[in-house]
Amino acid sequence: MEDIRIGNGYDVHEIAPGLPLWLGGINIDYHCGFVAHSDGDVAIHALCDALLGSLALGDIGHFFPDTSDEWEGVDSKILLAKVVEMVAAKGYRIGNVDITIALQRPKLAPHIPAMRGCLASVMGISPDRVGIKATTAENLGFVGRGEGCQVWASALVYKP
Repeated sequence: MEDIRIGNGYDVHEIAPGLPLWLGGINIDYHCGFVAHSDGDVAIHALCDALLGSLALGDIGHFFPDTSDEWEGVDSKILLAKVVEMVAAKGYRIGNVDITIALQRPKLAPHIPAMRGCLASVMGISPDRVGIKATTAENLGFVGRGEGCQVWASALVYKP
């Protein structure tokens, strides 16, 4: 029998005008972006936590602290690649990942195929193993007011 592990991750970032919007590894043309120490890709951050959590390794802040100059402004795809290396070093492979993004604006449906392809490429898996869903908050709470974004991620890893 294979050793199968499941992890989940969550992240949230504030949105502010004049910043680039990086989400799911791609840059989306929009007048606002995420406030963060890195590039602010909240989807990748939640995904990293899900992968790390699946192997009880801790969280993204442990490995890439927002107090470190080394990670300031970093492309979050680099963080994801490093987490994927950690998973592989433990002898595991990624089975699939699933991500839910709550963002009021902009609409994400046109960008989901590119996000799936980008994340799959970084993780070395097929895009059909990367699920991404987008939802709004129906104008409720900080997400609904356009003040921030929430992302939940799940990851299944296995040791053959």
